[in-house]
Amino acid sequence: MRSLNPTSPKLASTPRAGLRATMTANRSDAFVFFGATGDLAYRKIFPALHALARSGDLDLPVIGMAREGWSLEQLREHARESLQDSGEMDQGAFARLSAQLRYVGGDYNDPGTYQRLKHALGDAARPLHYLAVPPSMFATVVRGLANAGCADGARIVVEKPFGRDLASSRELNRAVHEVFAEPAIFRIDHYLGKEAVQNLQYFRFANTFLDPVWNHHYVERVQITMAEEGGVEGRGSFYEEVGALRDVVQNHLLQVTALLAMDAPAGRHPDSVRAEKLRVFRAMRPLGPADVVRGQFRGYRDEPGVAPDSDVETFVALCLHIDTWRWAGVPFHIRTGKRLAATATEVLVDLKCPALAVFDRFSPAQSDYFRFRLGPEVVIAIGARVKQHGEEMRGERVELVARHEPSSPMLEYERLLRDALNGDPGLFTRDDSVEAAWQVVEPALDHATPVHEYEPGSWGPSAAAAILTGAAAWHDPRPEPYPPC
Repeated sequence: MRSLNPTSPKLASTPRAGLRATMTANRSDAFVFFGATGDLAYRKIFPALHALARSGDLDLPVIGMAREGWSLEQLREHARESLQDSGEMDQGAFARLSAQLRYVGGDYNDPGTYQRLKHALGDAARPLHYLAVPPSMFATVVRGLANAGCADGARIVVEKPFGRDLASSRELNRAVHEVFAEPAIFRIDHYLGKEAVQNLQYFRFANTFLDPVWNHHYVERVQITMAEEGGVEGRGSFYEEVGALRDVVQNHLLQVTALLAMDAPAGRHPDSVRAEKLRVFRAMRPLGPADVVRGQFRGYRDEPGVAPDSDVETFVALCLHIDTWRWAGVPFHIRTGKRLAATATEVLVDLKCPALAVFDRFSPAQSDYFRFRLGPEVVIAIGARVKQHGEEMRGERVELVARHEPSSPMLEYERLLRDALNGDPGLFTRDDSVEAAWQVVEPALDHATPVHEYEPGSWGPSAAAAILTGAAAWHDPRPEPYPPC
């Protein structure tokens, strides 16, 4: 099959403002989402569409695709229940969404399904197809769209996981590239749409005081913790197929690491940012057995769908090295897990202690730091020391809060859907970056390292301390406002 949607030669040199105008002029004129009756549509897509309708950005047909057996009225009621459950219901916005909603039912293996979609699209020339379906169905749906003429002039959004390893990722890329050129493919990682992650990128490159110390001369280590109090929540069968490494490390956490470690992009074009992230991915040293500690919470094997002798990790801690001039010798300690002591995602960038202790005795636990709380709150803070009251030159730890966002930020799927409709690829991942990230984690996917049991409500297995360097200790996220250490 021929590749469609070739790259426009105008995009490479267009300034960001002009680029957005160019993209908006080529905005998608229909939105099609496969898997309209599924869990992802219920939890994320309907609230995002509702938000777009509320802001006046949903002036196009919305076509839900699913198996046969539903009606348009059932789909509308399904959307209503989704919004009521999310607490986002606005009657005016829902009326606008409901008026735009269409339904096409059928088997994704049946060519007739795509002919019915073609009819429902009518005069639409630039549809956006969202594949909220398992990766095993990507190739089937893509070929069905092409054979029915629904891919001409179209864009496509695909959800994670994009493959189970490097080989399957390459095979998925090959299947989608049979029909869609790379600029028309939007691989979604909802973490990149989070307000807190946007703040992280902005803070790094909008402040001149940060860059001189953002390197191995001043940074001792970087820690990233993504903790969840909840477990697998009835998804034992799914989790048996992925585990923590595939579920959140290869995508979310390596993306956050790339934003922390990348150099400033050369220009405002979205591909400038993605090119810098790719450079960081390619500089990440593939994980070896000594770099990874895996854990499993006690009781996981009792979950429905979980094997009684499962060695799938619900917790993983790793030490990542980035072989660039900026980060040579600086360890990036990353951990994530379920059934931990809190639900929080936090980055802590520890600075080196002063070369000479003129006043107090310092230790690594008392060094200055930058802290980024990425969820559930949005916080950017700086840890420093000031003099205590009294005659002696003794200090205490304080935290300077640069940004604290208590209100509800924009929904990440709202931001991502708007960008995809406008053809803006900045918050989506490229094929080369996805494959480079798989190359980093693939050596750790074979379960060669043992899985350590840990107690629910703890911070994971004690063995996780083994990958820390020097006198470092894990920094456990605490409730906001964050008390000084």
